[in-house]
Amino acid sequence: MFASEGESVYFREIFSSLAQRSRRLLRLSDPVGKQAGASITELARKLISSRGEASGVALAVELLAVWRELDGVGRLAWFEALAGEFGSDESRLADAVATWNNARSESSASRLASAAEPLRQELFRRINLAPGGTAALVAMRAELLDIIPERRELAVVDWDFVHLFSSWFNRGFLLMTRIDWTTPANILEKIIRYEAVHVIRGWDDLRSRLAPADRRCFAFVHPQMPDEPLIFVEVALTKGIPGAIGGLLAQDRLPINPASADTAVFYSISNTQIGLKGISFGNFLIKQVVEDLLRDLPNLQSFVTLSPVPGFARWLLDHRADFPSDEADKLSQLDRPDWQKDVQIRAELEPLLTKAAAAYLIEAKNASSRPLDPVARFHLGNGARLEQIHARANLSPEGVTQSHGLMVNYLYDLPSIVANHEAYANDGKVIASREIQKLLAGGRPARGRVDRQDVKR
Repeated sequence: MFASEGESVYFREIFSSLAQRSRRLLRLSDPVGKQAGASITELARKLISSRGEASGVALAVELLAVWRELDGVGRLAWFEALAGEFGSDESRLADAVATWNNARSESSASRLASAAEPLRQELFRRINLAPGGTAALVAMRAELLDIIPERRELAVVDWDFVHLFSSWFNRGFLLMTRIDWTTPANILEKIIRYEAVHVIRGWDDLRSRLAPADRRCFAFVHPQMPDEPLIFVEVALTKGIPGAIGGLLAQDRLPINPASADTAVFYSISNTQIGLKGISFGNFLIKQVVEDLLRDLPNLQSFVTLSPVPGFARWLLDHRADFPSDEADKLSQLDRPDWQKDVQIRAELEPLLTKAAAAYLIEAKNASSRPLDPVARFHLGNGARLEQIHARANLSPEGVTQSHGLMVNYLYDLPSIVANHEAYANDGKVIASREIQKLLAGGRPARGRVDRQDVKR
């Protein structure tokens, strides 16, 4: 599925040679350096007005070459030009609106839709013709996302990226591949770098996750970005549902025979491309992994996650005063950096933490009336059930900081996935096990306050 390093270098050299020939053919100048904002805008004008396919590809190649040479000021100028100069043709749009108002028909509706489309979208399509154009546009959007919080008027450019990426990265275009210890080294290096949940500490750590027979890793790739996994999931085959991450990640553990496993644990899911933020395909990956695992290992009975709870500690700090005074006093011991080492304090806090976590996961909502926790939104939206909450499940520095060490199992019960998804999508209902519901009854903050802000992942 993945190209080898040698193949990648070979094709890059071919594309580079073709690009240089195209530049000479069209007598295009080399990139003009780090202040090339005017040059890239002029290339964009030429590209949007070009008619020949060969010349269009050459212009797209040149435009991306200039883009790569721009500094921060030049890139901001480029995004400003995209927002200001490459929007909808107002005159054409006004004519289409008048035609629609005079005679409403499929034809006039199509004309209106065409006129309303910003020139940016066609420009991005033409840039995409260049070798490596898809990856370059994804990287371009990643930079735009960093700028938008300070320059909200540039959000119109992002809308067009999202519109096109939603089609280009449709599930029908994605290929699922298994990543193992024989995968090319350049891809394995990216898995180490992109792992977003449990840091991979070098090659030995990676090998312990990929080489044993009771471990699996699957990724989605796009044909235009064959060496870039878009999202990947790491899977542990186990006996029973685990309640802590340490045993799953231990390099000195004893692997089990996959044929004896009854549970597949999705213990890490990592999106790799910032420029594809908001383009959802993780749910499709999980469903296809389940199908593949069942085909190879029909003995599997349960499919669960062992998931982080990234916003819990912050939420609990904000809501500590909302709990009954005796519980709030106990929770104040969380301020001690070494509280996890005190057996007596742990005995007092851990039952209270699991109850509070149930309230957080089920009742704390964002502005869209969905769970405040981003991991919960992902799995519940995919039809999973909130199954178990485990104290002392992740005692890494990240786990303690984010969730006081708590982790959660979300259960993918195959017969119930569709019904769970519909209940969540239509009514915002969080499907939880009886165990979690019992915890919730005793874990609500006294005044039942909830946040209305998203927690950053």
